[in-house]
Amino acid sequence: MIAENVKISIFGNISDNLYSARVSTDGSASTKSAYFVTRKGADEYFDGIVVAVAEFEGLTGERMIVARYGDIYYEPELRRILSKLKNIKLKSIRCLYEKSCGAIIFYKTKQNTKILLVKNNNGRYWSFPKGHIEEGETEQETAIREIKEETGLDVTITPGFREISEYCPFGKIRKRVVFFLARAFTDNVVIQEEEIDSYIWVDLQQARKMCTYDNDLRIIEKAELTIHLMKP
Repeated sequence: MIAENVKISIFGNISDNLYSARVSTDGSASTKSAYFVTRKGADEYFDGIVVAVAEFEGLTGERMIVARYGDIYYEPELRRILSKLKNIKLKSIRCLYEKSCGAIIFYKTKQNTKILLVKNNNGRYWSFPKGHIEEGETEQETAIREIKEETGLDVTITPGFREISEYCPFGKIRKRVVFFLARAFTDNVVIQEEEIDSYIWVDLQQARKMCTYDNDLRIIEKAELTIHLMKP
């Protein structure tokens, strides 16, 4: 259902951002109950897209969450909007759009500069610490929190560096990751075993050999240029 194009019919206003709706797929005469999320009101009939699928306590089956074409909703905002439902509690949600924040962490000494690569428990490739943004957080706050949780490191964010990686990790899910450049003042890592399988400090040349995705290689190149311009 996620990413499916639907025709939306509004029949009830729950809050400023949330409506009850009936939806049908193109060419289908049958309709299903759904919730429509919006930032600018609603017409009675229009076309849209399924931005999430949710389960609610006390309701049977999954319920589609739909929006206008081009409107991007991440999980924290959807959870906040759906909390306006009365006497219905959200049980689980899967979203079309996912957003994470993380950083290229570097540790600089007089001899060399190393960056930290991690491998997630469910991953096969080396990359950088990152995690999902939570309600009320800024992008930098998410990055700093995730780094602390996954590696035990306290870091400072380098001003002016912000790179975006976008890809589809599986199926139709559309992932956006915002990466910052963060400086660590120790290389003593304590991994979060529930999330991280292994880690390694490597120089920039070795990092380019170990990372396989084009987006990661592009970000490493940008990070290297920024690090070289920094004061010791």
